[in-house]
Amino acid sequence: MRFVIQISDEARVDVDGKTVGKIGQGYLVFVGIGDGDTKEIADKMVKKMMGLRIFKDENDKINLSIKDVGGEILLVSQFTLYADCKKGNRPNFIKSAAPDFAEDLFNYIVDLVKTETEVVETGVFGAHMSVSLVNNGPFTVILDSDEILRSV
Repeated sequence: MRFVIQISDEARVDVDGKTVGKIGQGYLVFVGIGDGDTKEIADKMVKKMMGLRIFKDENDKINLSIKDVGGEILLVSQFTLYADCKKGNRPNFIKSAAPDFAEDLFNYIVDLVKTETEVVETGVFGAHMSVSLVNNGPFTVILDSDEILRSV
């Protein structure tokens, strides 16, 4: 499982010209679900994401979590985070989870994040989406379950 977390001043997702998800200060999170991912892995990834201290405090030090700042979260499913570009020029996505499984696990992640913070918005699973972001920093963190699970 891979989360690409970007600190936003504002972010939104549009589908067919209509805004389906919109947040202010918080995280825009692209979620990639790989073949073999589980709810247990999702639990650990969400716990790690929610505990990250990557917002600035009153002394301009990166020391606060999303909960500390009352941040909002926009979750967007993105199977292309598992693109394999090792051979040739066309990526393959064999390491991405099957769509039905990935959608169920993505919805599980959304429900889990909703237990952790008040405002949680999403894109539309499997849709062509236009994503807009005002990235604060810019500040981007990548969480990969292969690395997270090794450090536990």
